[in-house]
Amino acid sequence: MAEEGQQTEEEMAAAMEAMASGGDDSKALSQDEIDNLLGFSAAPAHEKKTGIEAMLDKALLSYERFPMLEVVFDRFVRMLSTSLRNFTSDNVDVDIHSITSLRFGDYVNSIPMPAILSVFKAIEWENLALVTYNGSIVYSMVDVLFGGRKSNRPIRIEGRPYTSIEQSIVRQVTELILIDMGAAFDPLSPATFQFERIETNPRFATIAHPSDTVVLLQLRVDMEERGGNIEVMFPLVTLEPIKKLLTQTFMGESFGKDSIWELHLGKEIYNTDVVVKAILGKKKTTMEKLMKLKVGDTIILDNKASEDIDLTCEGIRVLKGKIGKVEEDVAIAVSEVINKNMRERD
Repeated sequence: MAEEGQQTEEEMAAAMEAMASGGDDSKALSQDEIDNLLGFSAAPAHEKKTGIEAMLDKALLSYERFPMLEVVFDRFVRMLSTSLRNFTSDNVDVDIHSITSLRFGDYVNSIPMPAILSVFKAIEWENLALVTYNGSIVYSMVDVLFGGRKSNRPIRIEGRPYTSIEQSIVRQVTELILIDMGAAFDPLSPATFQFERIETNPRFATIAHPSDTVVLLQLRVDMEERGGNIEVMFPLVTLEPIKKLLTQTFMGESFGKDSIWELHLGKEIYNTDVVVKAILGKKKTTMEKLMKLKVGDTIILDNKASEDIDLTCEGIRVLKGKIGKVEEDVAIAVSEVINKNMRERD
Protein backbone atom coordinates (compact mmCIF):
# COMPACT_ATOMS: atom_id res chain seq x y z
CA MET A 1 0.00 0.00 0.00
CA ALA A 2 2.86 2.35 0.81
CA GLU A 3 4.47 1.66 -2.56
CA GLU A 4 1.19 2.38 -4.35
CA GLY A 5 0.77 5.75 -2.50
CA GLN A 6 4.37 6.70 -3.28
CA GLN A 7 3.87 5.79 -6.95
CA THR A 8 0.72 7.90 -7.14
CA GLU A 9 2.50 10.93 -5.70
CA GLU A 10 5.33 10.52 -8.20
CA GLU A 11 2.85 10.38 -11.10
CA MET A 12 1.11 13.58 -9.91
CA ALA A 13 4.44 15.40 -9.58
CA ALA A 14 5.45 14.30 -13.09
CA ALA A 15 2.15 15.54 -14.51
CA MET A 16 2.53 18.93 -12.81
CA GLU A 17 6.07 19.25 -14.10
CA ALA A 18 4.88 18.50 -17.63
CA MET A 19 2.19 21.19 -17.40
CA ALA A 20 4.67 23.75 -16.07
CA SER A 21 7.15 23.03 -18.84
CA GLY A 22 4.46 23.40 -21.54
CA GLY A 23 4.32 19.73 -22.41
CA ASP A 24 0.84 20.09 -24.01
CA ASP A 25 1.65 22.23 -27.03
CA SER A 26 -1.81 21.71 -28.53
CA LYS A 27 -3.33 24.21 -26.08
CA ALA A 28 -0.74 26.96 -26.62
CA LEU A 29 -1.81 30.03 -28.69
CA SER A 30 0.36 31.48 -31.39
CA GLN A 31 1.18 35.19 -31.57
CA ASP A 32 -1.24 35.68 -34.50
CA GLU A 33 -4.06 34.02 -32.55
CA ILE A 34 -3.36 36.26 -29.55
CA ASP A 35 -3.37 39.38 -31.78
CA ASN A 36 -6.66 38.35 -33.39
CA LEU A 37 -8.21 37.68 -29.99
CA LEU A 38 -7.21 41.09 -28.69
CA GLY A 39 -8.11 42.80 -31.98
CA PHE A 40 -4.62 44.17 -32.55
CA SER A 41 -4.19 42.80 -36.06
CA ALA A 42 -2.39 44.75 -38.77
CA ALA A 43 -5.65 45.77 -40.47
CA PRO A 44 -6.17 49.23 -42.02
CA ALA A 45 -7.58 51.90 -39.72
CA HIS A 46 -10.88 52.12 -41.65
CA GLU A 47 -11.68 48.40 -41.28
CA LYS A 48 -14.02 47.20 -38.56
CA LYS A 49 -12.20 46.23 -35.37
CA THR A 50 -12.71 42.93 -33.57
CA GLY A 51 -11.94 41.34 -30.23
CA ILE A 52 -11.21 43.25 -27.07
CA GLU A 53 -10.25 46.38 -29.04
CA ALA A 54 -13.77 46.46 -30.49
CA MET A 55 -15.21 46.22 -26.97
CA LEU A 56 -13.01 49.10 -25.82
CA ASP A 57 -14.01 51.07 -28.91
CA LYS A 58 -17.72 50.49 -28.39
CA ALA A 59 -18.16 54.01 -27.02
CA LEU A 60 -17.18 55.36 -30.45
CA LEU A 61 -20.18 57.35 -31.64
CA SER A 62 -21.28 56.25 -35.09
CA TYR A 63 -22.43 58.68 -37.76
CA GLU A 64 -25.46 56.40 -38.20
CA ARG A 65 -26.90 58.09 -35.13
CA PHE A 66 -27.09 61.26 -37.26
CA PRO A 67 -29.58 60.41 -40.04
CA MET A 68 -29.65 63.98 -41.38
CA LEU A 69 -25.87 64.03 -41.87
CA GLU A 70 -26.12 61.53 -44.72
CA VAL A 71 -28.84 63.68 -46.33
CA VAL A 72 -26.59 66.75 -46.08
CA PHE A 73 -23.62 64.89 -47.58
CA ASP A 74 -25.73 63.57 -50.45
CA ARG A 75 -26.88 67.12 -51.29
CA PHE A 76 -23.28 68.33 -51.01
CA VAL A 77 -22.02 65.74 -53.52
CA ARG A 78 -24.59 66.79 -56.13
CA MET A 79 -23.62 70.45 -55.74
CA LEU A 80 -19.89 69.68 -55.81
CA SER A 81 -20.19 67.71 -59.05
CA THR A 82 -21.70 70.74 -60.78
CA SER A 83 -19.14 73.14 -59.30
CA LEU A 84 -16.14 71.01 -60.36
CA ARG A 85 -17.55 70.63 -63.88
CA ASN A 86 -17.76 74.41 -64.17
CA PHE A 87 -14.30 74.84 -62.62
CA THR A 88 -12.47 72.34 -64.84
CA SER A 89 -14.68 72.55 -67.98
CA ASP A 90 -14.46 68.78 -68.02
CA ASN A 91 -16.75 65.84 -67.29
CA VAL A 92 -16.39 65.32 -63.52
CA ASP A 93 -18.21 62.70 -61.46
CA VAL A 94 -18.20 62.85 -57.66
CA ASP A 95 -19.42 59.83 -55.68
CA ILE A 96 -19.57 59.02 -51.99
CA HIS A 97 -17.14 56.17 -51.37
CA SER A 98 -17.94 55.80 -47.67
CA ILE A 99 -19.06 57.60 -44.52
CA THR A 100 -17.38 56.29 -41.40
CA SER A 101 -16.62 57.29 -37.83
CA LEU A 102 -13.23 56.69 -36.22
CA ARG A 103 -10.69 58.20 -33.85
CA PHE A 104 -8.85 61.31 -34.99
CA GLY A 105 -5.48 59.73 -34.20
CA ASP A 106 -6.31 56.68 -36.34
CA TYR A 107 -7.35 58.92 -39.21
CA VAL A 108 -4.16 60.98 -39.14
CA ASN A 109 -2.03 57.83 -39.13
CA SER A 110 -3.94 56.42 -42.12
CA ILE A 111 -3.47 59.43 -44.43
CA PRO A 112 -1.36 58.29 -47.41
CA MET A 113 1.57 60.48 -48.34
CA PRO A 114 2.02 62.73 -50.19
CA ALA A 115 -1.19 64.60 -49.38
CA ILE A 116 -2.47 68.14 -48.89
CA LEU A 117 -4.69 69.01 -45.95
CA SER A 118 -6.85 72.15 -45.94
CA VAL A 119 -7.91 73.34 -42.50
CA PHE A 120 -11.17 75.32 -42.41
CA LYS A 121 -13.33 76.85 -39.70
CA ALA A 122 -17.06 76.66 -39.14
CA ILE A 123 -17.86 80.24 -38.11
CA GLU A 124 -21.23 79.59 -36.44
CA TRP A 125 -19.99 76.45 -34.65
CA GLU A 126 -16.63 78.01 -33.67
CA ASN A 127 -14.55 74.96 -34.47
CA LEU A 128 -12.34 73.43 -37.18
CA ALA A 129 -12.52 70.64 -39.75
CA LEU A 130 -10.31 69.19 -42.53
CA VAL A 131 -10.35 68.52 -46.26
CA THR A 132 -7.68 66.05 -47.40
CA TYR A 133 -6.50 65.60 -51.02
CA ASN A 134 -4.37 62.63 -52.02
CA GLY A 135 -1.60 62.97 -54.60
CA SER A 136 -3.65 61.56 -57.48
CA ILE A 137 -6.39 64.20 -57.30
CA VAL A 138 -3.84 67.04 -57.01
CA TYR A 139 -1.88 65.96 -60.09
CA SER A 140 -5.12 65.22 -61.98
CA MET A 141 -6.39 68.75 -61.31
CA VAL A 142 -3.14 70.24 -62.57
CA ASP A 143 -3.28 68.00 -65.64
CA VAL A 144 -6.87 68.99 -66.46
CA LEU A 145 -6.52 72.72 -65.84
CA PHE A 146 -3.29 73.04 -67.86
CA GLY A 147 -4.51 70.99 -70.81
CA GLY A 148 -2.67 67.73 -70.24
CA ARG A 149 -3.39 64.86 -72.56
CA LYS A 150 -5.74 62.08 -71.51
CA SER A 151 -3.89 58.87 -70.82
CA ASN A 152 -4.79 55.45 -69.52
CA ARG A 153 -1.49 55.24 -67.69
CA PRO A 154 -1.71 55.74 -63.91
CA ILE A 155 -0.43 59.05 -62.63
CA ARG A 156 2.96 58.68 -61.00
CA ILE A 157 2.90 60.14 -57.51
CA GLU A 158 6.17 61.87 -56.71
CA GLY A 159 7.63 62.37 -53.27
CA ARG A 160 8.62 65.99 -53.89
CA PRO A 161 7.02 68.92 -52.02
CA TYR A 162 3.97 70.49 -53.65
CA THR A 163 4.62 73.62 -55.69
CA SER A 164 2.91 76.95 -55.07
CA ILE A 165 0.81 76.41 -58.22
CA GLU A 166 -0.46 73.06 -56.96
CA GLN A 167 -1.25 74.51 -53.54
CA SER A 168 -3.04 77.45 -55.17
CA ILE A 169 -5.24 75.06 -57.18
CA VAL A 170 -6.03 73.08 -54.04
CA ARG A 171 -7.03 76.28 -52.28
CA GLN A 172 -9.42 77.21 -55.11
CA VAL A 173 -10.99 73.75 -55.01
CA THR A 174 -11.28 74.02 -51.23
CA GLU A 175 -13.14 77.33 -51.60
CA LEU A 176 -15.62 75.60 -53.92
CA ILE A 177 -16.04 72.73 -51.46
CA LEU A 178 -16.67 75.09 -48.54
CA ILE A 179 -19.30 77.07 -50.49
CA ASP A 180 -21.14 73.91 -51.50
CA MET A 181 -20.84 72.42 -48.02
CA GLY A 182 -22.36 75.56 -46.50
CA ALA A 183 -25.21 75.46 -49.02
CA ALA A 184 -25.81 71.77 -48.19
CA PHE A 185 -26.07 72.52 -44.45
CA ASP A 186 -28.18 75.66 -44.97
CA PRO A 187 -31.66 73.98 -45.01
CA LEU A 188 -30.78 72.30 -41.71
CA SER A 189 -28.84 75.10 -40.03
CA PRO A 190 -27.00 78.19 -41.36
CA ALA A 191 -23.30 77.39 -41.71
CA THR A 192 -20.40 79.47 -43.02
CA PHE A 193 -17.09 77.71 -43.63
CA GLN A 194 -13.91 79.80 -43.86
CA PHE A 195 -10.57 78.63 -45.26
CA GLU A 196 -7.77 78.76 -42.66
CA ARG A 197 -4.53 77.25 -44.01
CA ILE A 198 -2.90 74.47 -46.02
CA GLU A 199 -0.66 71.79 -44.51
CA THR A 200 1.35 69.06 -46.22
CA ASN A 201 2.21 67.22 -42.99
CA PRO A 202 -0.75 65.63 -41.16
CA ARG A 203 0.99 66.24 -37.82
CA PHE A 204 0.67 69.99 -38.37
CA ALA A 205 -3.08 69.67 -39.00
CA THR A 206 -3.94 68.39 -35.53
CA ILE A 207 -7.28 70.04 -34.80
CA ALA A 208 -8.57 67.52 -32.25
CA HIS A 209 -7.34 65.16 -29.55
CA PRO A 210 -6.17 61.77 -30.91
CA SER A 211 -8.94 59.98 -28.98
CA ASP A 212 -11.72 62.28 -30.22
CA THR A 213 -14.34 60.80 -32.54
CA VAL A 214 -14.59 62.17 -36.07
CA VAL A 215 -16.95 61.65 -39.00
CA LEU A 216 -15.11 60.98 -42.26
CA LEU A 217 -16.68 61.53 -45.69
CA GLN A 218 -14.63 59.86 -48.44
CA LEU A 219 -15.31 61.06 -51.99
CA ARG A 220 -14.16 59.55 -55.26
CA VAL A 221 -13.62 62.15 -58.01
CA ASP A 222 -13.40 60.83 -61.58
CA MET A 223 -12.41 63.00 -64.56
CA GLU A 224 -12.66 60.39 -67.33
CA GLU A 225 -9.30 58.55 -67.14
CA ARG A 226 -8.04 60.71 -64.28
CA GLY A 227 -9.14 61.28 -60.71
CA GLY A 228 -8.43 60.72 -57.05
CA ASN A 229 -9.87 60.91 -53.55
CA ILE A 230 -11.04 63.84 -51.45
CA GLU A 231 -11.86 63.37 -47.76
CA VAL A 232 -13.87 65.75 -45.58
CA MET A 233 -13.43 65.19 -41.85
CA PHE A 234 -15.61 66.72 -39.12
CA PRO A 235 -14.78 66.17 -35.41
CA LEU A 236 -17.94 65.47 -33.44
CA VAL A 237 -17.02 68.45 -31.27
CA THR A 238 -17.48 70.64 -34.36
CA LEU A 239 -20.94 69.18 -35.03
CA GLU A 240 -22.01 69.43 -31.38
CA PRO A 241 -24.00 72.72 -31.80
CA ILE A 242 -26.32 71.05 -34.35
CA LYS A 243 -26.34 67.59 -32.78
CA LYS A 244 -30.09 67.68 -32.10
CA LEU A 245 -30.81 68.67 -35.70
CA LEU A 246 -28.62 65.86 -37.05
CA THR A 247 -30.48 63.24 -34.99
CA GLN A 248 -33.75 64.04 -36.75
CA THR A 249 -35.07 61.32 -39.04
CA PHE A 250 -36.42 63.86 -41.49
CA MET A 251 -35.98 67.57 -42.23
CA GLY A 252 -37.68 69.77 -39.64
CA GLU A 253 -39.20 66.82 -37.73
CA SER A 254 -42.65 67.75 -39.11
CA PHE A 255 -44.96 66.14 -41.63
CA GLY A 256 -47.10 67.85 -44.23
CA LYS A 257 -50.43 69.41 -43.32
CA ASP A 258 -53.13 66.84 -42.55
CA SER A 259 -56.50 68.62 -42.79
CA ILE A 260 -58.49 65.61 -41.54
CA TRP A 261 -56.41 65.23 -38.40
CA GLU A 262 -56.41 69.00 -37.88
CA LEU A 263 -60.24 69.12 -38.06
CA HIS A 264 -60.57 66.18 -35.68
CA LEU A 265 -58.13 67.71 -33.20
CA GLY A 266 -59.98 71.03 -33.35
CA LYS A 267 -63.30 69.34 -32.52
CA GLU A 268 -61.79 67.49 -29.59
CA ILE A 269 -60.21 70.68 -28.23
CA TYR A 270 -63.53 72.53 -28.40
CA ASN A 271 -65.21 69.68 -26.50
CA THR A 272 -62.62 69.74 -23.70
CA ASP A 273 -64.00 70.62 -20.25
CA VAL A 274 -62.33 73.57 -18.55
CA VAL A 275 -62.86 75.18 -15.16
CA VAL A 276 -63.54 78.95 -15.06
CA LYS A 277 -63.13 80.70 -11.72
CA ALA A 278 -64.70 84.04 -10.77
CA ILE A 279 -62.43 86.11 -8.52
CA LEU A 280 -64.72 88.34 -6.41
CA GLY A 281 -61.85 90.33 -4.98
CA LYS A 282 -58.53 90.32 -3.16
CA LYS A 283 -57.42 91.43 0.28
CA LYS A 284 -53.95 91.82 1.70
CA THR A 285 -53.63 91.02 5.41
CA THR A 286 -51.13 89.80 7.97
CA MET A 287 -50.73 86.27 9.22
CA GLU A 288 -51.76 87.42 12.73
CA LYS A 289 -55.11 88.80 11.52
CA LEU A 290 -55.69 85.72 9.36
CA MET A 291 -55.17 83.41 12.35
CA LYS A 292 -57.67 85.44 14.44
CA LEU A 293 -60.53 85.13 11.95
CA LYS A 294 -63.59 83.21 13.18
CA VAL A 295 -67.11 82.38 12.04
CA GLY A 296 -69.20 85.55 11.68
CA ASP A 297 -66.31 87.94 10.99
CA THR A 298 -66.57 90.25 7.97
CA ILE A 299 -63.73 90.59 5.44
CA ILE A 300 -63.66 93.94 3.64
CA LEU A 301 -62.15 93.53 0.14
CA ASP A 302 -59.95 96.12 -1.56
CA ASN A 303 -62.18 96.52 -4.64
CA LYS A 304 -65.54 98.33 -4.84
CA ALA A 305 -68.93 96.64 -5.29
CA SER A 306 -69.44 98.37 -8.69
CA GLU A 307 -66.13 97.12 -10.16
CA ASP A 308 -65.93 94.22 -12.62
CA ILE A 309 -64.65 90.89 -11.38
CA ASP A 310 -62.06 88.72 -13.16
CA LEU A 311 -62.75 85.30 -14.65
CA THR A 312 -59.68 83.05 -14.89
CA CYS A 313 -58.89 79.70 -16.48
CA GLU A 314 -55.81 77.80 -15.21
CA GLY A 315 -54.63 81.01 -13.54
CA ILE A 316 -54.91 83.12 -16.73
CA ARG A 317 -57.30 86.11 -16.81
CA VAL A 318 -59.58 85.64 -19.80
CA LEU A 319 -62.77 87.67 -19.11
CA LYS A 320 -64.23 90.49 -17.02
CA GLY A 321 -67.82 90.82 -15.95
CA LYS A 322 -70.40 92.11 -13.46
CA ILE A 323 -71.89 89.85 -10.87
CA GLY A 324 -75.66 89.51 -10.73
CA LYS A 325 -78.49 87.06 -10.27
CA VAL A 326 -80.64 84.99 -12.63
CA GLU A 327 -83.59 83.56 -10.74
CA GLU A 328 -81.97 81.78 -7.79
CA ASP A 329 -78.50 81.37 -9.34
CA VAL A 330 -75.53 83.73 -9.16
CA ALA A 331 -74.62 84.94 -12.66
CA ILE A 332 -71.92 87.06 -14.32
CA ALA A 333 -72.50 89.32 -17.31
CA VAL A 334 -69.35 89.41 -19.49
CA SER A 335 -68.26 92.99 -20.08
CA GLU A 336 -64.75 92.54 -21.57
CA VAL A 337 -62.62 89.91 -23.27
CA ILE A 338 -59.10 90.18 -21.85
CA ASN A 339 -57.40 87.61 -24.10
CA LYS A 340 -57.66 89.05 -27.61
CA ASN A 341 -56.67 85.68 -29.11
CA MET A 342 -59.90 84.06 -27.96
CA ARG A 343 -62.28 83.46 -30.85
CA GLU A 344 -65.78 82.17 -30.91
CA ARG A 345 -66.34 78.76 -32.45
CA ASP A 346 -67.67 78.98 -36.02
